[in-house]
Amino acid sequence: MKLYHTPNAPNPDRVTFFLRAKGKLDAVELEEVSIMKQEHKTKEYRDVSPFAQVPALVLDDGTKITESRAICTYFENLFPEPNLMGSDAKEKALIEMWDRRVEMMFFVQFATWFRNAHEMMAPLEVPQSAESAAKGEKAARKMAQRIDKHLAQHEFLAADRFSIADITLFITCGFCRVMKWAPHKEHENLGRWYDAMKVRGFAS
Repeated sequence: MKLYHTPNAPNPDRVTFFLRAKGKLDAVELEEVSIMKQEHKTKEYRDVSPFAQVPALVLDDGTKITESRAICTYFENLFPEPNLMGSDAKEKALIEMWDRRVEMMFFVQFATWFRNAHEMMAPLEVPQSAESAAKGEKAARKMAQRIDKHLAQHEFLAADRFSIADITLFITCGFCRVMKWAPHKEHENLGRWYDAMKVRGFAS
């Protein structure tokens, strides 16, 4: 299997961190794709990922899978232990609920802020929108507060154990550094949780 990824980019990190948590990072061949050099938009890469998305997974039979959550789902089934997506109906629902909340209400909102406000994104986000940036920032900061409140009563984000939802939250908090924002340093419970995730061996 070959996994196309971009180090320190949130969606690719979601997959590599997931594999690391499984102890299976060495099960794939890694090939780097530079987003800033727009290598993801070349004809050669579009043959792998038609929508120019990173990461992308190519199986040994030639099957191509994009979308970081879908790639993680494939690996969850291929390498079922340790379980990261839920072992029964209740766990699966709770983990997916929180994973989607983080992705849609925190990660996507922050990405909207970043893409529309950071100068290095100007060539990729044409035109940038100050209004969209402001809305994204407000929504991301609000969700960080809500997550912090939730973590006041929970050691982990979902189902009272470590899961993909924690991985998604961790890479999102790390992503926030591109706007010089560290939500885990602003919020006590989120900070406690973030430190615990680092102990698990994730990059800071």
